[in-house]
Amino acid sequence: MEERVFFTVSQVNTYIKSIFEADKHLRDIIVKGEISNFKLHTSGHMYMSLKDDAGVLRAVMFKGSAGKLQFTPQNGMKIIAHGRVAVYERDGQYQLYIDGMQPDGVGALHMAYEQLKAKLADEGLFDERHKKPLPKYPKKVGIVTASTGAAVRDVLNILSRRFKCADVLLYPVLVQGEGASAQISEAIHWFNENNAADVLIVGRGGGSIEDLWAFNEEIVARAIFGSEIPIVSAVGHEVDFTIADFVADMRAPTPSAAAELVVPSQIELSERIGTTHSRILFCARQWLQSRRTRIESITDKPIMRNPAIKIDERRVLLDNIQKHFENAAQGLITKKRQQFLLNTSKLDALSPLNVMTRGYAAVKSPNGELVKSAKQLKTGDTLDVVLKDGIAICEVKKVI
Repeated sequence: MEERVFFTVSQVNTYIKSIFEADKHLRDIIVKGEISNFKLHTSGHMYMSLKDDAGVLRAVMFKGSAGKLQFTPQNGMKIIAHGRVAVYERDGQYQLYIDGMQPDGVGALHMAYEQLKAKLADEGLFDERHKKPLPKYPKKVGIVTASTGAAVRDVLNILSRRFKCADVLLYPVLVQGEGASAQISEAIHWFNENNAADVLIVGRGGGSIEDLWAFNEEIVARAIFGSEIPIVSAVGHEVDFTIADFVADMRAPTPSAAAELVVPSQIELSERIGTTHSRILFCARQWLQSRRTRIESITDKPIMRNPAIKIDERRVLLDNIQKHFENAAQGLITKKRQQFLLNTSKLDALSPLNVMTRGYAAVKSPNGELVKSAKQLKTGDTLDVVLKDGIAICEVKKVI
């Protein structure tokens, strides 16, 4: 019996791996499929499966390659992936090792743009309530753009022509390519930390979506949103819209338009001041004329021409008032005198002295009490008999 040769599991897996690696088609392959079972590991690696109507292929994309993606893969997304198919010896399973990926049918940059736009919109970064008003008369204008090119020249020329009294500070940055977004966000932070501007222009001239991509990066969007200084975005041409445009406090269609937005026109201000000055002078003349007319109308009155007339009128009126007062006082005195005489007559009629003139007298005991009854007397009492013209002191001899 022929002796059989046995292989370990590891040997089999190694052998199969070598077959896969020897196949040039598997070493450089493009696979089209739909993502499922997607998982972003804490390590930064992406694990998923690619499927179509007839099969499933396990796949992995390591952190180094995954970090270069301009969009975030999601379950159900159809993609085109490039990489190699190899065997993972430990599990004895083959899988696709992806080193590049793009959406199937939609550009990767467009996909990333829409994903970030939706994310930031959900967080409220585009809300109008966060928009800061631009200062009317900025003393310091900051510019974040490339130090060369037509865009910066146009901005500087317009600022100088429109509002020479504003100080302009350019912070030169890369506006495209690797590191551009980091420099742009760093410039925005610098202006805020140093309070170096009252308003900022952040932008660049036109270009392709790739050229403008730095202004679609999340780091730039969050720097703009976190800025205490109002920011005007000025990226590309009028038809170009970037994430920075949605987050900024105001969007200008071009860098030149941004320069016109952030500062007023000195010529227009001068004309406005002149118009206001003329209006003030006109209003002052009108006011003075109205007061002059009023004064003239007052001075034309007879009393102002001959004040003695009014004095004579008041003197006559005063004489009449005095005469009326004297008549009223005399009438009141007469009335009170008559009332007094009447009251006097009544008192005379009621006076005991008037009764005594007819022969009557008043008898009082020594203590001054009026004697009204004989019962009050006893023999020997001394009495005062009050008569009309004097008092007689009498002694009671007998009480009958």
